[in-house]
Amino acid sequence: MSPCNRCFLTRRQFLHATGAVAAWTLFPLDAPVFASAPLTSRSPVFSKSKARVTVVFSHVPPEYPTWPTVGYDYEGRKREITAKLQEACSDIRFAVRTAWTAQQAEAIAKESENIDGFVCYNIGIWTGAPNVLARSGKPMVMVDDLFAGSGETLVIAGVANREKLPVVTVSSSRFEDVVDAVRLFSVIRAMKESVILDVVDYDVSGWAGGIKSLFGTEVVRMGSEELASYYAKADEAEATRWADMWMKQAKKVVEPSREEIIKSGKMYLALTQAATDKRADAVTMDCLGMFYSGRVTAYPCLTFFQLNNDGSTGVCEGDLNSTCTQLMMRYLTGRPGYVSDPVIDTARGWIIYAHCVATNRVYGPKGKVNPYIIRSHAEDQRGASVQSLMPVGEPVTTLAIDVMGKRMVIHTGKTVANLDDPKACRTKLAAQTNAENILNEWDMGWHRVTVYGDWRKQVLQLARLYGLTVNEEDKPG
Repeated sequence: MSPCNRCFLTRRQFLHATGAVAAWTLFPLDAPVFASAPLTSRSPVFSKSKARVTVVFSHVPPEYPTWPTVGYDYEGRKREITAKLQEACSDIRFAVRTAWTAQQAEAIAKESENIDGFVCYNIGIWTGAPNVLARSGKPMVMVDDLFAGSGETLVIAGVANREKLPVVTVSSSRFEDVVDAVRLFSVIRAMKESVILDVVDYDVSGWAGGIKSLFGTEVVRMGSEELASYYAKADEAEATRWADMWMKQAKKVVEPSREEIIKSGKMYLALTQAATDKRADAVTMDCLGMFYSGRVTAYPCLTFFQLNNDGSTGVCEGDLNSTCTQLMMRYLTGRPGYVSDPVIDTARGWIIYAHCVATNRVYGPKGKVNPYIIRSHAEDQRGASVQSLMPVGEPVTTLAIDVMGKRMVIHTGKTVANLDDPKACRTKLAAQTNAENILNEWDMGWHRVTVYGDWRKQVLQLARLYGLTVNEEDKPG
């Protein structure tokens, strides 16, 4: 199968180009909830090192009569802010510097090659330092200490916006807003240290180079023959225990036989062992191409279900754009993403996120579970997949990143229903949003990644730090 799933027209656009619309059934969310898996998870979750951030306090000497005031206790203010940052951001290693002039800022920038970014804290004005650091090539969070750094903050924020520099500006009396922005450096660090296992039989070196350039993330390719060797070594008895656990915790099992679900258990053992051996933080696989061609005999749907439930990352169809997106959101939110092929219903103002792989722990591995049903894979009525009945009445954030184009699309909504329809993918989560505008603004292929919670602000800030152009597709232009 050619790597068409890398293109902006995914295979489902061709497989489902036509078809009549059938009536939908809404699922109630009153199914019993079972306890956590009795088996020890094999899903790999690797810890990351602390982000390295240099905090630069920008101010002139205290004898100058300017904002905040002549004789101001800059040293006391710096100690106060530094202590608060260290307490709130224990996962970040801070170095603290002071810049009175642009020249001092230039020296700081030269000595800071190996950091993840700068926090330029403007506790005074007219040093020239914020302008230098904004152009250093490093991501920067610029903070206005209100009534102290405001003038220079506003000027440089305007420059950064016009020139699309990787600068996020925080001008708020809520210190939590500063913390939220600074913590983004932990996401940047985690992405730099991450590995994606891409199970495909075609060359992905171009994609690997693009992902390494943008995120620092390494892509390791593994072919179907190597996967088959892992599958052959998978312990049948343990695979059976996983299959029985999935069946017991499911609301019901519809099409698949127990034997088919045991195959899924073997695939889980194979892929998690491969990911562990290769120190991979995320796994994606050309599942359709390999299954349709007979190169594999089990779908990875239940594998990815379990990976995402356990705090790791599993993504369908060898889609590296979605894998990077979901991995980034996992580091930002601690929650799994849900990759889907969306459907728009402008009559209801709905977008329906449809796919055959879904988590049932949308709030993270320690969060509440929701009911799920074990089904066959919808398009070919074979194998085993998951129909997850996700929580309704909750905000969700949906996005996609085009790595090679350095672009992002994003919208938000509120979940309203789980739909049941014999056509298309098994899980169908509907959200209320500006569906008409999303339809008119649609871009960047079909797949989208949905995460529970309203994360728009943080995502837009991350996009700025990464230098991504953004289309907020639910907002009228």
